[in-house]
Amino acid sequence: MNMMDSIKQEVTRAALIGGHWVDGAAGHFEVKSPHSGAVLHKVGQCDASDVDKAVAAARAAQPEWGALPYIERAKAMRRIHQLFLERAEPIAQMITAEIGKTITDSREEVFEYSAPSWGKAAEEILRHRGLSFPSTQEQTTNKRLVMNHRPLGVVAAITPYNFPTDISSIALAHIAAAGNAVIWKPSEYSPVCCAMLADLFKEAGLPDGVINVVQGRGDVGAALVEHAGVDGVFFTGSTKTGREIAGKCALRPHLLELGGDGPFIILADADIDRAVEGALNGCFYYSGQVCTSAERLLVHEAVYDEFLEKLRAGAHKLKIGDPFDEATQMGPLCNPDTLKRVKAHVDDARAKGAKIEQIGPEEGLYYPATILTDVTTDMLIAQEETFGPVAPIIKIKSAEEAIKIAHQSGLGLIASLWTRDLATAWRVGEALPHGSVNINETSNYWDQLAPFGGTGLSGVGRELSQWFLETFTERKLLVFDLGGEQKYDRRAEGGW
Repeated sequence: MNMMDSIKQEVTRAALIGGHWVDGAAGHFEVKSPHSGAVLHKVGQCDASDVDKAVAAARAAQPEWGALPYIERAKAMRRIHQLFLERAEPIAQMITAEIGKTITDSREEVFEYSAPSWGKAAEEILRHRGLSFPSTQEQTTNKRLVMNHRPLGVVAAITPYNFPTDISSIALAHIAAAGNAVIWKPSEYSPVCCAMLADLFKEAGLPDGVINVVQGRGDVGAALVEHAGVDGVFFTGSTKTGREIAGKCALRPHLLELGGDGPFIILADADIDRAVEGALNGCFYYSGQVCTSAERLLVHEAVYDEFLEKLRAGAHKLKIGDPFDEATQMGPLCNPDTLKRVKAHVDDARAKGAKIEQIGPEEGLYYPATILTDVTTDMLIAQEETFGPVAPIIKIKSAEEAIKIAHQSGLGLIASLWTRDLATAWRVGEALPHGSVNINETSNYWDQLAPFGGTGLSGVGRELSQWFLETFTERKLLVFDLGGEQKYDRRAEGGW
């Protein structure tokens, strides 16, 4: 049975402000099923006036929230974790309905990543340590220098559709655990699954106004970023939008996780069967709509034919179709803009000489699993993030050539490298200009307690675990002079 009929909703209110759901000032927008094209629900739409109200609510709530003992904030995070686990299944179903992620992958998102983020944030804030420093400017034993952390204040969190509750939970949990208040703008493609998460906050005992929600399109996110009452910004999304945000946040802390170019490098001594398994995941997991996708497969000429044959065989075994079918491995693309970009990249590659092989349906928002050979670096698909179910293969002669190609896009989120030689892995891994390099592991692997983020056009800063707290708190130094007997000449060497 298709579960969409059982979870269809008529209207979802536009904004959670000060603990209450309210209508927005800009009418409503429709959310359509990527699978069928049917309207799932209508969602209230905010505008700049709603953003003003949300910021005011956050600013009113933050001082008291930030002044709570750390253990009290941690308890609230733990309660959200527990409630999320109890309600995870209907939220997973809504994720599948709204964005077309397979139900098995949606369950993985909520149970393995999203819900635990709240518990992890509780533990991180309890372990967020300060530092003490010796007095080095004067010859004295009376000075004490202590650095601790204070909340920024109010932070905007603008999150994407592809991991609607995972990326948002990581951000919201750590930002709030640190003592900040938040205004969250979810993607317009995944508003109701995010609203279902937001419904847990009050029940978990989170004070009104600590996390607020404004629904809408890009103009709502822009109003948040530009608002004078916002002290910091978290954003995950396109490099284009990230550039615009960075330009408006020059004197405010911001963490930007942007696009990836996913070089997936397979050297001559690689375990080809494992590399093929990793590439199938890297290229076709959630139809390629992941910032860590394998966007370019750089395959050594010595193993090129074997790799291609096995990749082709694996792609033909993919079950593509209804994302609510538990056997489905790949569903539709989320929205028309993504489909348009994927088609444009494949058409450009075809026009420039690439050979195209496609497996699966091309109807509505469904796009086939696509293997491209004879790919060259002048093609758009080799230069930009495609964000679709494509496997563009470039034949290489050496690791040095792979490194050179990997530097060309300006993006630097995550790379995948396949080799049995430790020294080669170490040297190539260090030479790649990426925030993470996975050795003998798919590009779509990450650890929730390790730093994650990109270089160059792929972003600013690192998220997850303590690195999130470093961005959304300010270091504050307290200098004490305790007075008392001065046993030494305070002057440094050379005198005053």
